[in-house]
Amino acid sequence: MTDPLDPPPHPAAYRAIRSFVVRAGRMGPGQVRALAELGPRFVLPYAASRFDFAASFGRAAPQVLEIGFGMGDATATIAQALPGTDFIGVEVHTPGVGALLKRIGELNLTNLRLIQHDAVEVLQHMIAPATLAGVHVYFPDPWHKTKHNKRRLIQPAFVGLLASRLAPGGYLHCATDWQPYAEQMLEVLAAEPALRNTAPGYAPRPGPRPLTKFENRGLKLGHGVWDLVFVRRE
Repeated sequence: MTDPLDPPPHPAAYRAIRSFVVRAGRMGPGQVRALAELGPRFVLPYAASRFDFAASFGRAAPQVLEIGFGMGDATATIAQALPGTDFIGVEVHTPGVGALLKRIGELNLTNLRLIQHDAVEVLQHMIAPATLAGVHVYFPDPWHKTKHNKRRLIQPAFVGLLASRLAPGGYLHCATDWQPYAEQMLEVLAAEPALRNTAPGYAPRPGPRPLTKFENRGLKLGHGVWDLVFVRRE
């Protein structure tokens, strides 16, 4: 059965969009140990059906989805700073999952769960419409070459899917350090009728999003970073 709040289907677009690119990566002993010891508790299995996240967290709280958390430093920092919010991190790369599990153990975080799977399918099948308090998409692959721009994650069909999963008033926060991608993000997000920009254009960096080491290094070199914060219309 189709959810009444689902956006119009874009099957061809969804097949083309993937939230990741397969890359090789090495695992340190701490990451391997974290996967073995903490994975069974904090990594949720992908399922092609709605998932009861409140049951997994053991409480009813605002839920925020992060797509592509990398090595998870920013994710762990945000989760630690906002203990009243539950976070669902989606990442396909095993070293990143292991690294974030290690941080979960070090910080004794209980408000974070991980899914190692393509975010498009997670959104389509596991997340119910109009349920998320927020979505984070930080520094997705910019696909610099013009001929590869179509591979960028932030495309109209995907943004429509994201908007459908946000609760009224829920927010979508994107960030990039590549100006052409920032311009495309702003154009695509502004064209989604279910979303409203919280700023005249780009937004100031929201306090909960920490500066990453990569971002700090870029800022010292004079590189820009662009944040975009849109909310689901009531």
